[in-house]
Amino acid sequence: MTKEEVLAKVAAGELSVDEAAKLLADQETIRRGTLYCKVSQKGAVSLYGLQRMPVTLYVEQWERLLGFADELKAFLTEHDAELKRKQR
Repeated sequence: MTKEEVLAKVAAGELSVDEAAKLLADQETIRRGTLYCKVSQKGAVSLYGLQRMPVTLYVEQWERLLGFADELKAFLTEHDAELKRKQR
C-alpha cells in the first residue's frame, strides 16, 4: 500500500492515525536497505537505498555507468587490499 493510499484511507475514516503511522513505519523498514528507483521531477532516475540521499543521474549517465561496470568490477578486484569496507 502506498503512502497516498494510506492517507486516503485515513481521510475516509477506514484507518486510524495510529494504524496509518504503523503501516507507514513498516513500509519504511522494508524499504531501508533495499534498492529501488523513482523518476525525479526533472525526469532523471533516482536510486534509493544505497546511501542516505538518493543517487540521481539522467538516463545517459546511467547507461554510461552501466557500460563501465566490467571495468569497475576489475578495478575493485585489483585494488581489493587497499579498499575499506563499511561495517554494518
